[in-house]
Amino acid sequence: MSVIQSIRDKGAWIIFGIIALALIAFILQDGVRRGGRSTDNTTLGKVNGEKIERLAFEEKLTLQERMYGSQGAQREQLIGSLWNQEVERIVMQQEFDKLGLQVTSNELSEILFGENSPLRQEFTDPKTGVFRVNDAKQAFAQIKKSKNAEQVKMINSVYIEPTIEQALRNKYQGILQQAAYIPKWLIEKQKADNNAISSISYAFAPYASISDSTVKVSDDEISAYVNKHSNQFKKEEETRTITYVGFNSAPSQTDSLTVLNQVKSYKNDFAVTNDAKGYLAKVGTDLPFYDSYFSKAKMQQANKDSFMNLATGSVYGPYLDGSSFVLAKMVGVKNWPDSVTVRHILIGTVNPQNGQVLRADTTARKLIDSIESAVKAGADFATLCAKYSDDQGSKDKAGVYPYFPQGQMVIPFNDYAFDHSVGTKGVVKTDFGYHYMEILGQKNFAPAYKIGYLSKPIVASNETVSAANTAAAQFAASAKNKKSFDENAIKVSKQLMIGNDIKANDNQIVGLGASRQLVRWTYEHTLGDVSDPQEVGDKYIVAIVSAVNKAGTMSVAEARPLCENILRNEKKAKVLIDTKIKGSTLEAIAASVGTSVQRNDSLSFAAPFIPNMGSEPKVIGAAFNKALQGKISEPIAGSGGVYAIRVENNSAKIGAADETALKQALLQSARMAAFKGIDALKKTASVTDNRSKFY
Repeated sequence: MSVIQSIRDKGAWIIFGIIALALIAFILQDGVRRGGRSTDNTTLGKVNGEKIERLAFEEKLTLQERMYGSQGAQREQLIGSLWNQEVERIVMQQEFDKLGLQVTSNELSEILFGENSPLRQEFTDPKTGVFRVNDAKQAFAQIKKSKNAEQVKMINSVYIEPTIEQALRNKYQGILQQAAYIPKWLIEKQKADNNAISSISYAFAPYASISDSTVKVSDDEISAYVNKHSNQFKKEEETRTITYVGFNSAPSQTDSLTVLNQVKSYKNDFAVTNDAKGYLAKVGTDLPFYDSYFSKAKMQQANKDSFMNLATGSVYGPYLDGSSFVLAKMVGVKNWPDSVTVRHILIGTVNPQNGQVLRADTTARKLIDSIESAVKAGADFATLCAKYSDDQGSKDKAGVYPYFPQGQMVIPFNDYAFDHSVGTKGVVKTDFGYHYMEILGQKNFAPAYKIGYLSKPIVASNETVSAANTAAAQFAASAKNKKSFDENAIKVSKQLMIGNDIKANDNQIVGLGASRQLVRWTYEHTLGDVSDPQEVGDKYIVAIVSAVNKAGTMSVAEARPLCENILRNEKKAKVLIDTKIKGSTLEAIAASVGTSVQRNDSLSFAAPFIPNMGSEPKVIGAAFNKALQGKISEPIAGSGGVYAIRVENNSAKIGAADETALKQALLQSARMAAFKGIDALKKTASVTDNRSKFY
């Protein structure tokens, strides 16, 4: 974690003081709500009346960017996840307050110094893996050694607050889980349901036997269905729909040819230069020059098989690599191991975490020269390393780095280790300072190559971009409403595309990818408004707001994809029952619809499925109707077609279920439901979300 690492690098005693100060602050406040109020009067949202201030939110967002940005997390993703965390935190804290739940200072101390301590990473002995409890406790005795409020706040956010919140959650969930109760009648019913099996014979008329095109579902029918099942068609937030056209601004064939010719023009000069690094710096390249060697196995470049056998100084290409044209020059070849192990002592000049100067270069050079002389005179390497080395990652291991591959270390360190023989000792200068190194071992020698890549991306020219922008602007200027928008699209041979279910805080529109600015425009305008050209990826988009779907019950257009097939099947069922299904026996009914009588002897009441047919809960329910035993049912409109069934037998599985195990399973299921309680609380909370106004 880079935040903690930067603090760690300043010295362990600072960490001790910071954590201690944060803990004491909690103890002194004991019960005061966490998460200080911002004086900023801009409100990002509210949860059950409690504000989420933008300034406080931004501070937490900045911290998360530091923590997770290096892992590839995008700011837009972090905004969404942090918002959900904040809503959940407030909702849960309100529940904790209602119940009077607290975490006392003693409880917090037990957690911090217990087996599951969040401090284990900082206070675990790297040699034994044992959590140094006493070291952690001593940290709190040095409270007065740090007065850095920013670092105190950071430690509080990273360690203390999450620890307290998790402890409160555990208490809350424990209360809910302990309240779970399974009565005896429920166990007996579940046991009977689990054991019940049925055998049936049936005739089946599939809905697929009637073409969809012959069965129409009107808007009035959709509306009536939605009103009847309104709870299934509720939306928690507004969505919008846009219709759009795109004008391509991607590189043209002419643009591609221009870049290809440019790269070709460099080939001769690149081949004759003796300074590949300098030449690439002068002409520019998208692939930075790596001034060292790599084995073929470590290379990830396209066409590498084509230039492995090049003579030194030769150039291959241009070739196409993704969206770039590339020249590859063989700068040099050496026989290198694929991995080495070394030991070293670092006399640092600069802290790599924050750029802070540790000591003057001349001072560092004198000290490393003294260490080199001492080793040559017989001094113990490990003892000198423990006393002088500034590399915290290796000093407690006698300076040893186990076998590492090519390219893992900074170039001067890497090249010394791979380019010299085992047993070689010497001083190496890197950006970190001076290293006294000894090569301990090397493995698996093979050719390693230094290759310079002159890479130029294929980019759209100003003319290509301008043409697309101009065409988009002309389209937007002449499209004043939906009718003219559609007509203009036909005139310029542009396909009308639809962006559905766009929410105010979305970062992407399906089909367009990342398009936050277009989403914002959609919510800043009203039905029928036409946008100016919006640059999205390699296109200019012109959009019109074609639907505004308010929160609440879905419109007919929104609901149709969800229920049209259900209503169509209901109509098909009526047609089959009224006009197709005939006869008083299963054989006659099956013959009337062109199928045959089928049988199933192992239907389970606990699972509403018919083998090879799918989910059919209505049919399964009828299969356990004792009144139908030996009789033919009325036609049953199922999920996949219409059934007529005859119950042959109802029975129970041989061998009674273990009631104790069944009770434990039901109890565990009820207790697991406690974890879903958070979602229920969030769903019923009154949440005002203003994020779309700011991001």
